[in-house]
Amino acid sequence: MATAKIQKTIARQQEKISEGQFYEAHQQLRVIASRYVKSENWDAAIDLLYGGALALLKAGQGGSGGDLGIFLIDVLGKGSKGVGVGEKSKLLTILRAFPPREPTKKRFVTEMINWSSRVGEHPLGDPELHHVAGSIFAEECEPYEAERHLALGTKDSPEQLAKCEYEWYTQDDSHTAALYAARAVFPYLLVGNLRSANKAHLIFTSRLNSGNKSVSVQEVSSKSSDMRVYPVLPLLNFLGLLLLAVQRGSSDLYKQLAKHYASHVKEVGIWDDALNQIGEMYFGIRIPRQGNPLFDMMGSMMGFGGGSPKPKPKKAEVAPPPPADVD
Repeated sequence: MATAKIQKTIARQQEKISEGQFYEAHQQLRVIASRYVKSENWDAAIDLLYGGALALLKAGQGGSGGDLGIFLIDVLGKGSKGVGVGEKSKLLTILRAFPPREPTKKRFVTEMINWSSRVGEHPLGDPELHHVAGSIFAEECEPYEAERHLALGTKDSPEQLAKCEYEWYTQDDSHTAALYAARAVFPYLLVGNLRSANKAHLIFTSRLNSGNKSVSVQEVSSKSSDMRVYPVLPLLNFLGLLLLAVQRGSSDLYKQLAKHYASHVKEVGIWDDALNQIGEMYFGIRIPRQGNPLFDMMGSMMGFGGGSPKPKPKKAEVAPPPPADVD
């Protein structure tokens, strides 16, 4: 909890902010925080930056508030603060206070995740921080940013990701459903999270069944499994069977699927890297090594890692499939 001295300092700067003196308040907060950092009074610097960042963000000053938030993360690192409940609470409160579409927010999120990966127990970043960040980006209709964080989130993340992809799909043609479903399924398979992959697939297809009555579906049951089959969406059937093959650990089934749906997968043109990696991870089908296939592939799919995000497409480029019986 902030000391009385810190509270008075924040209150004085809050007055400046309420008077519209944003630049002066921002600079004074930075100078005072730097003094605390120099004297290694980490807690005072953290409390001051936290209060100052919130005050500026609530006043709609995303750039200045975000700058103090990023400074706060730097102080957490210098002060050797762990990824505790208090630290996460401060960071997530700041994150939620950012105005929608504020550019500084993405840098704040990146710094927050990097900090948690350095000092926490999760090398790819704290799952709760990923989940909240991804959920916020999903609400703001930024699917690429949502994907990269929800794929590394919590047990609640698959629902958020599937909903995000489905909403994105509703802006496209009905026959492109599998392209969006795959964006909710592949990331989880590629980090070894079969349960979340299954959950994301189930939620996406459930929304498809209830929200798009023009897409026909048949329920197929056996002693060992139940499946939804889409007569005119062969690639959606492929995803369901792929999950079944992974669950069973059946390389023979996977090879049969790859052969049967080869022409459809080729038509998509962007699944090869993901499927090669899945084949090696789950079925022992080796692929040539070039760098780090997991991160290279996830980077190309979700717009992070070695590459830069692709512009958000209005339509997914795939021709409508011809009607079929049950594929």
